[in-house]
Amino acid sequence: MKYKDLKLTLSSSPHAHSGCTTGVIMRDVCLALTPALIAAVWFFGPRALSVTVVSVIACVFFEWGYRTLMKKDSSISDWSAVVTGILIAFVCPVNLPYWTLIIADFFAIVVVKQLFGGIGLNIVNPALAARAFLFSWPSLMSGNWNKPGVSLPMTGAVDAVTAATPMEALAVGQLPSESLLELFFGRVGGSFGEISALALLLGLVYLLVTHVITLRIPLSYLGTVAVLAFIFPQGGNAPWEWALYQLLSGGLLLGAIFMATDYTTSPVTKNGQIAYGIGCGVLTILLRYFGSYVEGVSFAILIMNCCIGFFDKLGRPKRFGARKGGGKK
Repeated sequence: MKYKDLKLTLSSSPHAHSGCTTGVIMRDVCLALTPALIAAVWFFGPRALSVTVVSVIACVFFEWGYRTLMKKDSSISDWSAVVTGILIAFVCPVNLPYWTLIIADFFAIVVVKQLFGGIGLNIVNPALAARAFLFSWPSLMSGNWNKPGVSLPMTGAVDAVTAATPMEALAVGQLPSESLLELFFGRVGGSFGEISALALLLGLVYLLVTHVITLRIPLSYLGTVAVLAFIFPQGGNAPWEWALYQLLSGGLLLGAIFMATDYTTSPVTKNGQIAYGIGCGVLTILLRYFGSYVEGVSFAILIMNCCIGFFDKLGRPKRFGARKGGGKK
């Protein structure tokens, strides 16, 4: 065979592709969030679906609009804006006004994500940053939780029976009126995407099977919360019961599975991921026990997001042949 008959393609690395693109990963995350959305619609009616759809559309629009305005390549095909939109909706009350939700979407996509360079360059989780920003309207974000089982309309005025969340009881050292079984299935008040432990655990199984995440961060995070809650129960409650209520209440499962594991804002080294998860767990317990706000998950993860450089350095494996004090043998 002559040289001129060879068909060679010259290109820069990488030369082998696995097919595991950002779009594929983000679509898997969307599928993993589907059980939680189904549970939310079951307990709160079509309003949960409409809030999620509005949030997704707004996030995609703001990402497309910003990148078009700045004359940058479109990135909406990577589905990251869709995931952000779903997560923002999930951490909000189901009766949150649409205009407030859209402001949060703008803050997450434009301020937190795009102004830092886009996907992979933001320093904190956009959905959690948007949730923290929404506390500029505290009356809309707390103290107005709808009772599960009362279906809410998609549009129009929302007038439904309100109910306390399990975290409000735990914050004063009492066990919630809801049983552990009700917390597991989701018949409780709270942000509509975080109420069903069963739905979120199904999402975890899917993410593990598809190798989107590993167990290192969720297990170290949840394990730390469980151990600390068991060692330091409040209100004279049984340690095992107190620990289970801490695990199943609030946004802990949603945060540990879908927020703390965000590729961009979590460590890449194995030991760093474990240390990061432990740090999230310690901060969550401290904020729940001593903070003025009953839920500590969002702020714990946001604080740890700012420390991933330290955790990566902490978890970096020792280079073969390197001396303990530096240099080579």
